[in-house]
Amino acid sequence: MNWKNKVVIITGASSGIGKALAIELAGRGANLVLGARHFVNLCTIAQNIETHQKVRAVAVQCDVTVEQDCAMLVKQAMLTFGRVDVLINNAGISMRALFKDVDLKVLKSLMDVNFWGTVYCTKYALPEIAKAQGSIVAVSSIAGYKGLPGRAGYSASKYAMNGFMDALRVENLKTGVHIMVACPGFTASNIRNTALDKSGKEQGESTLEENKMMTSEQVAKIITNGIENRSRTLVMTTQGKLTVFLSKFFPAFLDTQVYKVFAKERNALLH
Repeated sequence: MNWKNKVVIITGASSGIGKALAIELAGRGANLVLGARHFVNLCTIAQNIETHQKVRAVAVQCDVTVEQDCAMLVKQAMLTFGRVDVLINNAGISMRALFKDVDLKVLKSLMDVNFWGTVYCTKYALPEIAKAQGSIVAVSSIAGYKGLPGRAGYSASKYAMNGFMDALRVENLKTGVHIMVACPGFTASNIRNTALDKSGKEQGESTLEENKMMTSEQVAKIITNGIENRSRTLVMTTQGKLTVFLSKFFPAFLDTQVYKVFAKERNALLH
């Protein structure tokens, strides 16, 4: 696949996997439309890409929970470049609280960002991507295959995202639109720092060992290669692949193993 003159929209592009994807795709020659709430960060990233990678990068302030923002993100891509080849639904937030303790507004926030953000952006980008026979990507999670304790809302939102993309794939079997779900394992990014606690405040620090995780740059490379290969699903780690396998064939055993893992995290919610 030749990325030159291809136009890629990335949500959640101001940090973590989204930022790494922007840099990786720019390095391969793609033009970018970057969406995120943190506009100052986004503008800096876009400017650095244009300076160093010699491609075009447009920053658009976008809150994916707002349908009109998502429509404007796609509209800006069309106004600037006249086409959209790839949409990467990467914007996401996490949580850390047991369901019995959590304020339900936290679960609603996660669904609004992770699920509805994907739905809104996809709705407006799909007609243009269909013209280009391009790709729609959702950055999901292993939590979309196995519910994780303390992350009920996160798991629910990723299950919903996976189901939505699965249905979309079948609907587009004959249209030439490529649908891909990317499921990183635990990735060293700021998603756990910004994860919401039981009352909806950012927890501020990760409770997991970040230094043992995949980097955002590694994930970005795998996702970009997956788009080039028009892959269906990317499960990126040995732990992730094992989780998917066990969830199908040995679900009760997996329950106990997941419990053990999360009982060992710092300030564990399970005991």
